[in-house]
Amino acid sequence: MNKLLAALIAGLFATASFAAAHVGAPMATGSASAPSTKSEAKAELKDAKAESKAEKKMANADAKVEKKEAKTEKKAVKAVADANATNKTNAAEANKDKAIAAANAKESKAEAKAEMKKDAAK
Repeated sequence: MNKLLAALIAGLFATASFAAAHVGAPMATGSASAPSTKSEAKAELKDAKAESKAEKKMANADAKVEKKEAKTEKKAVKAVADANATNKTNAAEANKDKAIAAANAKESKAEAKAEMKKDAAK
């Protein structure tokens, strides 16, 4: 966005400078100087058009680069979010497995205790 603003400001400055340079230009009075003035004006107009075209291309290129950067950043954020979600899922599964193992251990202990009491009663 900053690059785009800078390009726009530079274009505005160039236009203002071009206009300011021609405000005080003397008017051609002789027919001999008219063709050279006309050709100079055409050359300046051609240069201005070329410069404008180049600025537009630069602005478009900058916009494309910014778009790609935003897309890349979005992908990176999504990848981090997916990784975090995967880690949370894995942690939940690990906790579930631990709880199941603890329950099985308690059940085995209770069964062993019951068997010991049964053997002691005989």
